[in-house]
Amino acid sequence: MLAEEPLRAASAGAAGRRIASAPLLLLAAALLLCIWLLTRPLVLPLGAMYWDLVLYVDAARRIAEGQVPLLDFLTPVGPLGYWLYAGLDRLFPQAHPLLTAQWSLFLITAPPMALVLIAADRRSRRLALGLLLPYLVFQMLPLNVEQHSLFPGLDGFGIYNRQASIVLYVLVSGLFVLPGQTLRAGVLLWCMLALLLIKITGFLAGGLVLAYGLLAGRLDWRLGLFAALGGLLVLAGLELSGGLVSAYAESILALLRINAGGILPRFLQAGSLHLDIVAAGGALVLALAWTGRSEWVQGLRRLVRERSAASLHALCDRDEAWLAVTMAAGLFLETQNTGGLAFVFAWPVLLRILLRRVQDARPGRFLVLALVAATAIPPAMTVLQRAGRTLLAQSNYIALPNDHLGALGRVSQHVEVVGRAGKMQAIYAASTDTYEAIAAQQILPSQTLYSELDFQLGWLMAIDAGIAGILAHEALTGTRFGTIMSLNFVNPFPALMGRSSVRHIAIGADPFRAVPEPDAEALAAVAAADLILLPLCPVTIANQALHRVYQPAMAGRREIALGPCWKGFVKG
Repeated sequence: MLAEEPLRAASAGAAGRRIASAPLLLLAAALLLCIWLLTRPLVLPLGAMYWDLVLYVDAARRIAEGQVPLLDFLTPVGPLGYWLYAGLDRLFPQAHPLLTAQWSLFLITAPPMALVLIAADRRSRRLALGLLLPYLVFQMLPLNVEQHSLFPGLDGFGIYNRQASIVLYVLVSGLFVLPGQTLRAGVLLWCMLALLLIKITGFLAGGLVLAYGLLAGRLDWRLGLFAALGGLLVLAGLELSGGLVSAYAESILALLRINAGGILPRFLQAGSLHLDIVAAGGALVLALAWTGRSEWVQGLRRLVRERSAASLHALCDRDEAWLAVTMAAGLFLETQNTGGLAFVFAWPVLLRILLRRVQDARPGRFLVLALVAATAIPPAMTVLQRAGRTLLAQSNYIALPNDHLGALGRVSQHVEVVGRAGKMQAIYAASTDTYEAIAAQQILPSQTLYSELDFQLGWLMAIDAGIAGILAHEALTGTRFGTIMSLNFVNPFPALMGRSSVRHIAIGADPFRAVPEPDAEALAAVAAADLILLPLCPVTIANQALHRVYQPAMAGRREIALGPCWKGFVKG
C-alpha cells in the first residue's frame, strides 16, 4: 500500500504538468495577460518610424466620428486593422496604442488558432505546443525581424505587415492540422477574408498557398468553391452597405499606378534582406528533394500510369513542395513590405518536416534537421533577442516629457537620444534656410531620417509644442479650430485635441507612394478645413510636396505663427 502512494503522487504530478501545459490553457493565459496589460498606462521604449502608429490613432478618431475607411478617407491598406484597433481602443482607453494595434488581431486569429490547437493536441502535445509557442511570440511582441536603430525599442511600424504574416501562419497551420474538409474550409475562408481586408498582398500570398492546397488534396475543390461563394456573399454585403469593396479596389489600383515599377528588383531586394532564411530554406528544399528522389520518381510513374486525382495529390503533398510554395509566398509578401515578420508562416511546414525527420534513419537526416533549424530559428531568435534587449535597456531609458500627447506620448528612450532630439528641434527651428536648401536638392537631411530615433522623438516634441501653440492662439483670439489638417505623413492633432479630421484625403500621406491626385471632393474638404498645418522642424521634400498637392484648395488663406516649428493657414 505504501509503495503505491509515490506512484499515485507521480501520476498526479504528471497529470498536473500535462494540464498546465495544455495548449488551450496557455493560449487563454496569454490572452488574459494581454487584457490585463491593456488596462495599464504603460510606458514603452520607442523604436524606429514610431509615427506609423498614428495611422491607427487617426483612423480610430475618424471611425468614432462616423467615417468609414476607404469611403471617407484613403488608407494604404485594407480597413480591418483600423476597425479592430478602433473597437479595442474604446474598450481599453488607457492602453498604449502600440499594444492595442498589435493585440487587436487576437480577435481574428485566436478563435481559429484554438480550433487548430484542439486538433493538433489530439495528435500530439509536441505538435500543438510547436504551433502555439511561435504564434504567441509573433502575435504578442510588437517587433519586426528587421532592426533599424542602434538603441533597442518596440516597432510602431510594419503593423499591418505583421498582421498579414500572423494570419497566414494560422492559415497554413489550419491547412495541415484541421481534420475534416468542412472545418478546414471554414477556417481558411475566415483567414482569407481577414487577409483581404488587412492587406491585398497577404491575400494573394494566401491564395498561392490555397491554390497549391487544391493540387495537394488538402482542400476539396467543391468545398473550396462553396467557401469562395461564401466569401463573395460577405464582400457583396460590404459593397451593398456603401460601396466599400469597389472603393477598396479603386484604392488598390490607384496605389499600383503610383508605385508602378519592375517586380524583379523587389524580389531581389526582399531576397537579399532575408538571405539567411531564403538560402537555408532553398537548400532545405533541395536536400529534401534529393533524399526523396526515389519517391518523386515513383510518384511521377504512378501519376502517368493512373492519371488520377489521388496520384496527383500524393505527388504534390510533399514536404519539399510545400516548403517551396510557402517560401515563394513569403518572398512575394516581402516584396511589398517595409518591416514585418518575414517567412514566419513557413514554420508549420518546418515543424512537420522536423517531427517527421527527427527519427528518420535515412541518409541526410542530420543535414535536413540542421537546415530546418537554420530556416526556422532566425525570425524567432531575432524577435526574442530584440525583446530581451529592449527589456534590459529600459533601465537606462527616460520617459519623453510632454503635456498634450496622451497615451501616444508614453514612450521612453536613452537619455542621450532624448537630449539629442530636443537639441535638434532647436537647430531645425533656427536653420530653416539650411533645410529648405536641402529640400531644394530633392533629398532628406539624412538618408535614414525617418528611422532615426531622435527624429521620431523630436517629431513627438514638435506635435506637443504645436498643440500648445494652437491652444494659446485659440485662447488669445477666442476662436476654436474645429477641423485640423496637417501637411505631414500623419495627423495626430484631431485625435489628441478632440477635433474633427478632413475627409476624403489619405492617412499615411507619403506624397511619392500613397497620395493620389486629389479630386474635387477632396479639394473641397481641404478648402473647408479650419486650420491647415505645415511642419518646419525640419523642412522636408515630402511636406513640401504635400503642400503643392493641396495648394489649389488653400488659396486665400492667411498664415499664422504657431511657434517656431509650425506654420498655420486659416481662412482669410
